[in-house]
Parts: sequence; structure tokens; C-alpha cells
Amino acid sequence: MSVAFTREEDYESQAADLPDRPISTHANLVTASGLAAIEAELAQARAAYGAAQQQGGVSADRTAMARATRDLRYWSARRASAQLTEPEPEADKVQFGRIVELEREDGRRQTFRIVGEDEAQPGQGSISYVSPIARALMGRSVGDVALVNGSEVEVLAVRQA
Repeated sequence: MSVAFTREEDYESQAADLPDRPISTHANLVTASGLAAIEAELAQARAAYGAAQQQGGVSADRTAMARATRDLRYWSARRASAQLTEPEPEADKVQFGRIVELEREDGRRQTFRIVGEDEAQPGQGSISYVSPIARALMGRSVGDVALVNGSEVEVLAVRQA
């Protein structure tokens, strides 16, 4: 057997040996839209797994099969642990699922929706409930001040999503 064939198989084997995606130790709180997104990701992972099996599975493309298997495990676990969480009736308190407008010490205003870890996209205005800023703001009301990374932020508004 040629050394070239051995190395190619080794590289493919290494590429196919993907580590599992890390699963948070925090409760998997999700909004209704977050649960729908998890279910969509799970459906996509099932489809990718089915496609990888149809294309010959391990013998055809070990990397595609490994990626599909890894994603299927991750999204199955996230769906199984998902806890649909609705905000409490108190609309004036910062809590999971609410939109919070705040002002920083330097005058910048920001608006975030507090959501689950898998659905957080800070660039699009949603942050995880376990992020430092969300944890500092939870339970606060309009006018309250919280300390975030050594700087004060004031809650200007809290509203439903």
C-alpha cells in the first residue's frame, strides 16, 4: 500500500472525528420563536443525516456523515431539554422574553431582547439570559440602575416582544 493512500485515509479519519458541540450547563430556556428555531435546526439536521446516509454514509464522505451526526445529537439534546418560557405578567420588570431599552454612562442607548442561548444574536438585538448584561438587569424596573462590567446602565423601558 502506498504511503499516499495511508495519509489520505488518516486525514479523512481526522476530519470525520468531529468533537461534539458543547451543551450549556444552564437551563435551556427558550421563547416560542426560539423553540421553533430549534425544531427547524433539528429538521435540517435530520435531513442532512438522511442525505449523508443515502450518499453512501461512511464509505462516501465521512466528514459529511460526522457533521450530520454531530448536529443531530446536538439539536436533539437541545430540543429535549428546551423549556418554553413566557414572561411573567409584570410588564415593567426586566425578565426573560422582554425587550429592554437601556442607556449607558456614555449616553449610548441600546435595545435588547433577552432570549435563550441558542437564539441569542447580539448583532440583531437579542442577548442570552445568561449574558452578564442580562443577568445584571434581570428583575430591574424602569429607572433602575445596574452595574455592568464596571459601568452603570439605566433601564429606560421594558416592553413585550
